Amino acid sequence: MRKLLVAAVALAVSAGALAQSSTPAYQNNQSEARRQSAGNQGNAELFFMIERLQQEVRSLRGELEEQRHQLDRLTQQSRERYIDLDQRLLELSEKQDQRQSSTGGSGRSPAAASPQRQVPQTVSREYRQPSAEERETYEKIQTLIQQDKAYDKAIGELYDFISEYPEGDLTVNAYYWLGEVYLVKPQLEQAKQAFTIVATRFQDHRKAPDALYKLGVVHDRMGEKDQAERYMKRVVDQYGASQAASLAKKYLGAS
Repeated sequence: MRKLLVAAVALAVSAGALAQSSTPAYQNNQSEARRQSAGNQGNAELFFMIERLQQEVRSLRGELEEQRHQLDRLTQQSRERYIDLDQRLLELSEKQDQRQSSTGGSGRSPAAASPQRQVPQTVSREYRQPSAEERETYEKIQTLIQQDKAYDKAIGELYDFISEYPEGDLTVNAYYWLGEVYLVKPQLEQAKQAFTIVATRFQDHRKAPDALYKLGVVHDRMGEKDQAERYMKRVVDQYGASQAASLAKKYLGAS
């Protein structure tokens, strides 16, 4: 009996020791699992936050690109309005001159009035000569046109050049090349306006014969043959010694 009691006590002690030794291992495994679960949840939340930030960045970039596109479009429209306004002012000035000639010259014959209107074509003005910086800027634009064929960028640079350096010798060239670039694109109406400014406002400039000839080319491409021939004849009549006049004669001979 005593032996059985001792064996039972020993078995109970062994069971208790086993229980004490096994419980911490279970608890340690459970704690590790909880830590891993918490870490996975934190990583998931961090990943979600990063994804959301990336989406916001993409959205902001899209809005920025849209605003940039709208700004470029508005800038281009304002530049086209600029040259259109210039052309309208020229037309208004011509109409005013015609009205003054018709009202003030009633006592004279048309033959006597005609040479007076031709005076601006024979009087040569002194154009402002470009600075070194101005010439360098102009040469960069020529590179855009002649070598890079970056016509859209060149148009913007030409408008900026005209605005930055008004009424200079190279400014007239800038107007002329604006017409050339528009002719290449082709945007014929804008080309016509640019060439008209050179041929009308700067009649005594070296680019005037070329601009007048190019006006004939523009009207020819528009299908306006009568207008084209009229401009070609003007080139021959007003600038007979120029290279443009030789080209105009070839056009008239072939038409």
